[in-house]
Amino acid sequence: MSLASKLATQCQKPIGWLGRRFLLRMNKSHSMLTDWGLTHVAIAKNAVVLDVGCGGGRTIFKLAARASERRVYGIDHSADSVAMSRKTNARAIQRRQVDIQQATVSRLPFSDNTFDVATAIETHFYWPSLDTDVREILRVLKPGGTLVIIAEVYKGGKNDEQVKKFAELMKRADTHYENLSAAEHRELFVSAGYSAVQVFEEYEKGWICAVGKKPESVKALKPESLKA
Repeated sequence: MSLASKLATQCQKPIGWLGRRFLLRMNKSHSMLTDWGLTHVAIAKNAVVLDVGCGGGRTIFKLAARASERRVYGIDHSADSVAMSRKTNARAIQRRQVDIQQATVSRLPFSDNTFDVATAIETHFYWPSLDTDVREILRVLKPGGTLVIIAEVYKGGKNDEQVKKFAELMKRADTHYENLSAAEHRELFVSAGYSAVQVFEEYEKGWICAVGKKPESVKALKPESLKA
């Protein structure tokens, strides 16, 4: 595998000293993106929040400041990401305000109807199966709960050419990578059973934010959206 391919795979699952360098960089470089995306979702002080693909833990730090009266949970499939995220949020973990576990989005270790808000920052590109994985998040959201997906690139955005080159690099590295257009983000949410779906673009920066809610009544879900 070439050096470029090795670097690309670190984006999907940071491992070792190089992975830790990536995590530190992402904590810094994704901060403004995260702040922008979170303006599109209301997070109450008493909200129970899940961050899917928590990386280096900076987003959890931000979420814990908002949901200050309850607990914020984070999961990541990378052991090194979990370790750094725990270090970043060590004080909040000691206060039992934050809990971070190693787990996959495809099989979340939580009961149905647990969370008021779920966030996914710069991570859904790498999920094993987007369709079923957003349904798995739907399962753990409370009725009326919100999923927000935030990314710094998207198909058809300002940085489309760079995205195509990165996708080709990931393909050569035999690594899963799937990027969506604004319309495809909307369809992803709708087909999974989310309601009140909105997609926001910050074209000049190449940013995208997709938001959807779990219907208040399970009966409001389309039958096909209940299939795993």
